[in-house]
Amino acid sequence: MSAYQTTRTAPFGAISTYSFIRFISNISANVIAWNDARVTRNSLNKLSDRELDDIGLTRGDIAGIARQTSF
Repeated sequence: MSAYQTTRTAPFGAISTYSFIRFISNISANVIAWNDARVTRNSLNKLSDRELDDIGLTRGDIAGIARQTSF
């Protein structure tokens, strides 16, 4: 029996292209997470203290909740 080596080097620029695409993807994910946190924060801030109490939150909890839901 013979054995063949199937390991090949990556084509020129493949690693750079992959790194760039991953960089852009990370930026996109961070912007989406930031926007989700912003929308959550704005929605909760529109509620009255009574409505927040009904769902078991206080005004001081809003920042933490928005941060948790976005990541």
